[in-house]
Amino acid sequence: MSAIVLVPLLPLVAAMIVIGGNDSTRHNRAKIAAWPIGLAFCSALVTLYVVATEGPIAFRLYDPEQSMVFTVPIGLYVDRLSAVMMVLISGIGTIIYTYSIEYMDQDVHQRRYLALIGVTVFVLLCLVSSANLLMLFILWQLLSYLLYILVHNHGHRDTLESAFRTFTLLRVGDIAFLGGIALAYSLYGTLEFPDLFAVAAQSTATVSPFPGVEFDGSTAVTLLLLIGGMSKSAQFPFHVWLPRYLYAPTPVTALLHAGIINAAGFLINRMAPLFGISSTTLHVAFVIGTLTAVLGATMMLVQNDIKNMLGFSTIGQMGYMVMECGLGAFSLAVFHLIAHGLFKATVFLNCGNVIHKARQEPSLPHPGHQTEEIRYSPLTWTTGFITTLLIPLLILLATHGVLQIPLLESQGTVIFLFFIWITSSQAILTLTRLRAVASWKVAAAMLVTLLFVVFVYLFAVETFTAFLYPNSEEVASYFKAAELPTWLFDLMLVVSTQLTIAGWIYLYMRAHGRTIWSPPWIDDLRIRFYVLVLNRFYVDPVLHRAGRALSSAIQRLDKYAQERAL
Repeated sequence: MSAIVLVPLLPLVAAMIVIGGNDSTRHNRAKIAAWPIGLAFCSALVTLYVVATEGPIAFRLYDPEQSMVFTVPIGLYVDRLSAVMMVLISGIGTIIYTYSIEYMDQDVHQRRYLALIGVTVFVLLCLVSSANLLMLFILWQLLSYLLYILVHNHGHRDTLESAFRTFTLLRVGDIAFLGGIALAYSLYGTLEFPDLFAVAAQSTATVSPFPGVEFDGSTAVTLLLLIGGMSKSAQFPFHVWLPRYLYAPTPVTALLHAGIINAAGFLINRMAPLFGISSTTLHVAFVIGTLTAVLGATMMLVQNDIKNMLGFSTIGQMGYMVMECGLGAFSLAVFHLIAHGLFKATVFLNCGNVIHKARQEPSLPHPGHQTEEIRYSPLTWTTGFITTLLIPLLILLATHGVLQIPLLESQGTVIFLFFIWITSSQAILTLTRLRAVASWKVAAAMLVTLLFVVFVYLFAVETFTAFLYPNSEEVASYFKAAELPTWLFDLMLVVSTQLTIAGWIYLYMRAHGRTIWSPPWIDDLRIRFYVLVLNRFYVDPVLHRAGRALSSAIQRLDKYAQERAL
């Protein structure tokens, strides 16, 4: 219990150490404050072990049986999901805080900045270990306010505008989130997680927002909660705030992209028993996630700024994560969340070094580096083609009897195969871009990469899923609720296969100087599509005009009300 309470409190202690005292000892206190955050990480590891061996732990400063109208519902509920997230957040927070000590050393507001990092880590840790939905929402709100403050350089006009835009867009999702909480309490009479899930599973309540239109209660609640998660995790069309937030210091963007942005994945997993009841909400999440993944990855390809490129990469990955939730693969979404958080924190912290080096060395990349692609031999192409298409399927079929995976009995297993296939294809296609490497080395690297990806995903299927969701019937029910119509599922697999094969053929022909004939209108369409992507599908100006129209309407309404009052 002591370790659990210490995990969120220690970063707050670090913030107090930084902010207290005079300016002459600022640097020393900043270094000392790194120790409490590191100790929080160690306490999180202890918490993970205790929860994994002894079960969930609850700690409340209120009585859940009493009315919560006049009660501040402060408490912790730590299960395996919360413990895993606490380890991730405290670990990344330790790295980012330590990095920030020297990175912001010459900034006059370093004390405020480091203290805010500590407070943000504290809020994140409390959020993932909240005992009830109301406490989670309050911390969710605090996180939105902290995002506004964390941009740091409020004297810069563009930075201030981006912070205000972020704050405004997040309010839209927060309103929906609050509506979902109010509806859940009115339908189920509780906001305590275990009790809420138990009541919702037995409830037959419905909601009728309009005459003749009726929703299942769980569908209405989860749709509102999904909108709240969409805004915080930059899902389409709420994604526009994330690229503009890159004016913040690099460590802040690292913390944002590695921790805060994962809010939707955590929220859906925390409410998984409720989301698992509603097939409608899971299908909506699948559509939104897929659209965000495709648009984010597409917009990333046309960026010429390293931080913008990483920002749109995060949007695509968050879409990927929500899509996995929409397919019922909740544990895979958490696995993706952890991998992306570690990767993106490292990349953002390193991109600051790359930017600094580019400013110091105008000739970067150095003259003499090869800029032309070296054509790879048919051996490289054949290895990539065969390994991408056949080996993942053969490995899963060969291990079907050992791992007892019902490959032909559920869409869920095919989903894991699909992600193994797509991920290995991306990795292998990247390897074909290597320059000045002998073809047998590239072929060997492809095989090793593929085996690594397959092993990791099989680990996610068996070990990580069993760790987060020990009840196999519960996991099966999530996949069952998320099942798509058979014709649509088959169509997706066929189209994905054809696109992958077409990509390999195009790559081979381009590497050997060949072209594919296409009618002139195709080239014109490509140019128009490139312009559309370059302008981010014009979502920004549309939202800007909608905001101005709404503001104008509110002003007119206010003026009309004042005139009536007079």
